[in-house]
Amino acid sequence: MMYASEFDVPASVADPNFVLPIGKAKIEREGTDVTITAFSKMVGFSLKAAEILQSEHGISAEVINLRTIRPLDRPAVIESVKKTNRIVSVEEGWPQHGVGAEIAALLMESEAFDFLDAPMERVAGADIPMPYS
Repeated sequence: MMYASEFDVPASVADPNFVLPIGKAKIEREGTDVTITAFSKMVGFSLKAAEILQSEHGISAEVINLRTIRPLDRPAVIESVKKTNRIVSVEEGWPQHGVGAEIAALLMESEAFDFLDAPMERVAGADIPMPYS
């Protein structure tokens, strides 16, 4: 999915000793009004959406690149929601049984629930047969 995508890569990644931590999300953009969680190709779209939210609506969105979904960096999501009080999950897959559904369960089963000012929103693919190949 990411083969045709181009983006800047820091020089530190070229270091042969570089290791991407498994199970550790990366905050791609700091924000205070809403948390946006995404992975893979949707991170780029989420960053563009955050720019539009800021420039056109004055909304400061924090974008979290989940990087790995199993294990999921649950503390990163919880801490961000405690700061922003709102969350939107963005993914290409189906809404049922997807990463957004797992994040929704996480919010209901953790202290993050008490910090939510609005229900979680999920942006996902249509719930139809998914084309492959």
